[in-house]
Amino acid sequence: MSPIEIQKVTAHIGARVSGVDIDRPLGSDTVAALREALNVHKALVFDDVNLDDQSQQAFVRHFGDVTTAHPTVSSIAGTPNVLPVDSERGRAANHWHTDVTFVLNPPQATTLRSITIPPYGGETLIASSAAAYRQLPEPLRQLADTLWAEHTNDYDYAVADEEVDEQQAANRAEFTAIKYRTVHPVVRVHPLTGERGLYIGGFAQRIVGLSPGESRKILDLLQAYVTRPENILRHRWSENQLVVFDNRITQHYAIDNYDGLPRRLHRVTVAGDVPVGIEGKESYSIEGDASHYTPVAA
Repeated sequence: MSPIEIQKVTAHIGARVSGVDIDRPLGSDTVAALREALNVHKALVFDDVNLDDQSQQAFVRHFGDVTTAHPTVSSIAGTPNVLPVDSERGRAANHWHTDVTFVLNPPQATTLRSITIPPYGGETLIASSAAAYRQLPEPLRQLADTLWAEHTNDYDYAVADEEVDEQQAANRAEFTAIKYRTVHPVVRVHPLTGERGLYIGGFAQRIVGLSPGESRKILDLLQAYVTRPENILRHRWSENQLVVFDNRITQHYAIDNYDGLPRRLHRVTVAGDVPVGIEGKESYSIEGDASHYTPVAA
């Protein structure tokens, strides 16, 4: 087999990987190389993969334990660890977020595999929150270092319009079937690299100690650094692709620009640890038990 090749896609985030068959069991050296590439580039793109739901899960297990599909949203029938990201089910995640940050130990990494791709549009944006943190002016960085934010799934991120149809209402009812509230550091220290990143996104709704209005102003200010175009990988999907991104130090956004045409990805996530801030303090849960989704390591 040819050596693994890692080709950068943008300056701050993303690399295309070739020279490895991820549909087969991987040796320890290959796994180490892929883990290091993910640490460096934050998001990896694999073309021309030959994966199904089972082999996607097998690949994910090279990075750690697999979570169930979602704390509240149903999985693919008979496949409890795979979440369908399907336009027909109203699941266009067209808001900036880090996956499942409303639980105590969100996934460390997310994989998305292309199943059905529209003829145009449907890109996934992935942003480096590490680059965003590095770009903060020193006074703003010092402020962010001290802040903690409450993340929750119980808000209308998916129902922004005034008119809510039955499908949207059903989706929201499912998404909030269990209410979660968890407090995370606004600046998270990556457990492997020691990098600092802005750990916010759409589920971060309030800064601890501030009013909702004050919180929104500060969160919007910090979020603007995350979503700078220079910090974003804009991934245009093609058939038989897999993308993996580090959920501890990125955010992502699914662009709803394909006129409601069929679009389907399958998502499998890697169980993560409890986030830690710059002073070594861990996140803490206020409400909601997610042990059926991902157990917290003792």
